[in-house]
Amino acid sequence: MTTYILIRYLHFVGIFLIVGTLVAEHLLLKPTHTRSELNRLSRIDAVYGIGAVLVLTAGLLMWFAVGKPAVFYTKNWVFHLKITLFAIVAILSIWPTIFFLKNRKGDPEEAVKIPVHLKVMIRMEMLLVVVIPLLAILMALGVGTF
Repeated sequence: MTTYILIRYLHFVGIFLIVGTLVAEHLLLKPTHTRSELNRLSRIDAVYGIGAVLVLTAGLLMWFAVGKPAVFYTKNWVFHLKITLFAIVAILSIWPTIFFLKNRKGDPEEAVKIPVHLKVMIRMEMLLVVVIPLLAILMALGVGTF
């Protein structure tokens, strides 16, 4: 029971890290940034990555090792939708991460123009991250079980 509680807790901590860093990236993003500001954004994005790994690891442990039987999750289309949305969020996060990492080096005061679609991608991630907990609640209530 203690292991289950710890894993669920880490799952929630990871979710909070993801949401917090997405909001921070969205609020801090401007049309242009200096390379030193991009370095700070890349550190925030690294915390996002840690949160995503934490959510994924704890989620897989809850699916296959602790808690409800794996069949509860495996035979639920809402769970599969939730996992699919999580994967889409992960894919959407790749481009901003690469952009921040590529453009953080160089003269710290040099201005870098931020592509408009970068902010759109972060907003799309935020929208999907808001939907995922609703799917988790529905799944926990047994909605979507075959």
